[in-house]
Amino acid sequence: MQTTVEKLSIKEKVGYALGDTAANFVFQTMIILQLAFYTDTFGITAAAAGTLLLVARFWDAIFDPIMGIIADKTNTKWGKFRPWILWTAVPFGIMAFLSFLTPDFSANGKLIYAYVTYIILMTIYSANNLPYSSLSGVMTGDLADRTSLSQFRFVFAMIAQLIIQSLALPMVVYFGGGNSAVGYQYTMGIFAVLGVVFFFITFLTTKERIQPDPQQKASVKQHFKDLRSNGPWIAMFVVTLVLFITLSMRGSVILFYFRYYVATDDPTATFSLFNLFGTVSTIIGIFFSKKLAMKYGKRNVFIFGLAGTALFCVPFVFFPPQAIGLMFASEAIRQFIYGLTIPLLWAMMADVADYSEWKNKRRATGIIFSAIVFALKAGLGFGGAITGYILAFYGYVPNAEQTGNALNGMVLTMSIFPAIAFALCAAALFLYSIDKKLEIQITTELTERRKKFATQTI
Repeated sequence: MQTTVEKLSIKEKVGYALGDTAANFVFQTMIILQLAFYTDTFGITAAAAGTLLLVARFWDAIFDPIMGIIADKTNTKWGKFRPWILWTAVPFGIMAFLSFLTPDFSANGKLIYAYVTYIILMTIYSANNLPYSSLSGVMTGDLADRTSLSQFRFVFAMIAQLIIQSLALPMVVYFGGGNSAVGYQYTMGIFAVLGVVFFFITFLTTKERIQPDPQQKASVKQHFKDLRSNGPWIAMFVVTLVLFITLSMRGSVILFYFRYYVATDDPTATFSLFNLFGTVSTIIGIFFSKKLAMKYGKRNVFIFGLAGTALFCVPFVFFPPQAIGLMFASEAIRQFIYGLTIPLLWAMMADVADYSEWKNKRRATGIIFSAIVFALKAGLGFGGAITGYILAFYGYVPNAEQTGNALNGMVLTMSIFPAIAFALCAAALFLYSIDKKLEIQITTELTERRKKFATQTI
């Protein structure tokens, strides 16, 4: 006999989703504008910026698993994961603001400032986003509701992306009045304040329902041993790492591509409109995700979406600078297909946490999600670093007319390089063994188990 699973209200789904809006005010700015900010405004070289983004990942490799352990061991009247959203909200906003300031320091002083602010921001990002992501795995055990929650989350994340990609750069220009350093200061100040408010709303409107068995006795060492034998987790780690390297790499080069390769009379407006079209298409794609996933399974829809995304990256290698209409059309199709995949990543990670509990009779949601958040951040850093190195290798010079070789590097980073990486992600998903039939079996059996210790949960 299966127990009734409490359904999530629209209010709770929206409240949870606003947390990703808050995080994406920073995350999307880092993907789209950070490399350009460091090179063209802050004043360090593309190679130095790439190294910065890369070095920070070594600290992430240490801190993120520790944060996962801390989150799993947290026990408060608010739950394990919700408190961290509250505790990190204000520090997150402060560091987001400080990371986009341009102090009047020497070249070495600026580099030190960039390292310190970026690494602290990424540390707080982990302390906030890891519990936030883990929260989705304990709010509900219902498969359809979990996919719906992820759908809400990423619609609201795409709203943030829409704002950042279409409005952030015009805001920098408007507030800066010709001084981009001042423009970034005001723009990030506004987004930081909004982010703090949204994190508070997330904390106040959500509830943790799924708790580990109170009789569960397992060491941290045992939990990490469980990960090594968890095939679906390994597959999702690889997919997340490569996927976010690709997203960061391509996202970082778009501004360079329009500023130097397309080179319209107003590249800022063209860049913003291009992102606007793409993000709207992504949001439309997200709305189809749940229905397709329930019919065909999350994994199959994910594979299709990544393969299609790879396919529609390729045409950018053939577009001449004046083919703006074709660029917009190809990007709209690409983003629509990619939108199908966006809610699935985190819904599938919640399924992986269930799979681990089902297989090992032990639940460690925070540890499972910590490795994925690390993969996400590593992808973000590696992708930005790779783009910086590619630009440097092809001869990019900030704020100057570019050589044909430098322009070719930008075109390849918009087209062939990400196409190959998206295709590799699709291939890796064939190793993910949780199909629709197994999802239903796991959910049914875990519901029966939880029924037995429901009276012992917090």
